Amino acid sequence: MATMVLAACEETVAEILTRLGRRSVVFIGLMGAGKTAIGRKVAATLGLPFLDSDQEIEAVSRMSVPELFERYGEPEFRALEQRVIARLLDHGPQVLSTGGGAFMNAQTRDLVARSGVSVWLKAEIDVLMERVSKKQNRPLLKNPDPRGVMMRLMTERYPVYGLADVTVSTRDEKKEVIAAEVVAALLTHLTAVPAAAGVSE
Repeated sequence: MATMVLAACEETVAEILTRLGRRSVVFIGLMGAGKTAIGRKVAATLGLPFLDSDQEIEAVSRMSVPELFERYGEPEFRALEQRVIARLLDHGPQVLSTGGGAFMNAQTRDLVARSGVSVWLKAEIDVLMERVSKKQNRPLLKNPDPRGVMMRLMTERYPVYGLADVTVSTRDEKKEVIAAEVVAALLTHLTAVPAAAGVSE
């Protein structure tokens, strides 16, 4: 039985990679949704490299994301983010985790639509707040009412996140379970649409 399950898994991965072609799997969602943790698991399952756009931005700028926000403001940060993501998407296939505001940029959404398959990790407010409360490096939450800020971000961003190719609910569950659901959802999406045009390029 274990051999049959393994074979089925290998077949699933091979099918996803064939249909993905040179495109990247791009995770979107609010801070605390688990884009990096789940992204790493999905990348390992698919045998693809994993990249985090925030880490790439910090490497390029030699500053942390909070420092960039403080020194240059959000508009300048978003412009840098767009350029970095555009560069990263040139090097697919890969699994790419993006910052919470990246997909709100129309040009970035267009880039992702052309060069990737977007996966929204959708989470409820309590899940997000429990997770982000453990970290102090969230510039948008440096506010007397972080829960209020998070709810405002959900109201603003969830309708746009809803444009993603794939939506998977993330919750208080093992990372392996959510990652497996993402892989299954990717297979469903990719088999429902024509194979990537870039497969033979």
